[in-house]
Amino acid sequence: MNVIVVGAGLAGLTAATGLSAAGVDVTVLEARDRVGGRTHGIEVAPGRWVDAGAAYLGVRHTELISMLTGLGLRTMSTDMVGASRFDIGGGLRTVDGRFPPLNAIALGGMFDALDEVTRLVDVDEPWRTPGADVLDRLTVDKWAAEQIDHPDAATFLPLFLGEMMAADPAAVSVLHMAFYLRSGGGLRYLNAFEGGAQESRVDGGAHQISERLAAQLPHPVRLNDPVTAIHHDDNGVVVHSASGVHRADAVIVAIPPELADRIEFTPRLPHTRTSSHTARGSALKIQLVYPTPAWREHGLSGWSISADGPLLSTVDDTPAGGSPGVLTGFVTGAEAHRFSALSADEQRAAAIAQAKHVFPFLGEPVECHITDWLNDPYSVGCYAALFGPGDWTRHGPRLTTASGRVHWAGTETSTEYFGLMEGAIRSGQRVVSEVLTAHDSRSLVSEPT
Repeated sequence: MNVIVVGAGLAGLTAATGLSAAGVDVTVLEARDRVGGRTHGIEVAPGRWVDAGAAYLGVRHTELISMLTGLGLRTMSTDMVGASRFDIGGGLRTVDGRFPPLNAIALGGMFDALDEVTRLVDVDEPWRTPGADVLDRLTVDKWAAEQIDHPDAATFLPLFLGEMMAADPAAVSVLHMAFYLRSGGGLRYLNAFEGGAQESRVDGGAHQISERLAAQLPHPVRLNDPVTAIHHDDNGVVVHSASGVHRADAVIVAIPPELADRIEFTPRLPHTRTSSHTARGSALKIQLVYPTPAWREHGLSGWSISADGPLLSTVDDTPAGGSPGVLTGFVTGAEAHRFSALSADEQRAAAIAQAKHVFPFLGEPVECHITDWLNDPYSVGCYAALFGPGDWTRHGPRLTTASGRVHWAGTETSTEYFGLMEGAIRSGQRVVSEVLTAHDSRSLVSEPT
């Protein structure tokens, strides 16, 4: 049996290594010049790496943790020792812990409203959620206008959703927001460092996962090889890429939905993967590199939140060993669109100026790395695609449904930990079983009686 996998991110490589272990001949085609998809490492000092893409994990991410163990990779704690800095109206303030210095009752009411709608969701089949049609037509900003009446809560909601799902409230449906939060383990788990989804990082960077998976394959991943067309019928698939024509028994498409829709399928697929309402995950990640994590010397954790941006939040991403100091900033939601339109020099100046404002003792960084996932041609957004009004009820039931010999993987196809590394891995595992079962069924049918 021969299978082609389109995309060498976590989902595609999980599928490829799983099939290869089962004796399947696998070819992996990747448009980029590297493996890893929306994981990406940046070397900030010799042998010291940070994550420019997906980074965090927690104890519930069992398949990811098992994979790390099998690959010989370790995790390190996401240290949050020290006070936080907040610039959310009323000037810059230093606060113990991570709870913002806003009206606690108002924020409590906001989280209660989020929790209430999140609990409604059928996480396995969101389109079957009671009232799904209404929730899927309503954007989060319009829902918030009805549910939230205190200015502190109205200010904080976009910041919270930007951090959690890289979303502008105007771009996603209430059903998608509620599903995303529940799929990831719920509000408290997703938002927590200690004991939560952001408790740990991969020591040396999450990009190592894909590199080590790729190294296990009998054939090297074909890099710089974007797929343009897929012809499929009862006899097999023919995949057209930059390097030529590839034939196989089945194909797994493990790339973001928007990119999947750009492939020419013959015959045409019965349904698209996206609609005009599907948005890109709106995130840029910025690493400011300093000789040391000087904020620690001032009793600060490196965590900050700003309502004005451009860095809506920052976190200490210093590698194990304590140097160099790395302050990672997140530009998300509507701010990501504004910031990504600036020139590289303007982006760098704005990021450094804000870091100096929030942490006045910081000098010029040694380096400034800006990763624009919003406009990355082979990610088209990060953390994941954002489902807008009508997307779940229209596309949800078909996200994982194979079209003959065309199968689907990727974190957007997982109702478990959607948008996270764990979701990508679980989708890859699912599709391995699916492809093997389909092949066995075809073999039985074709056997002479």
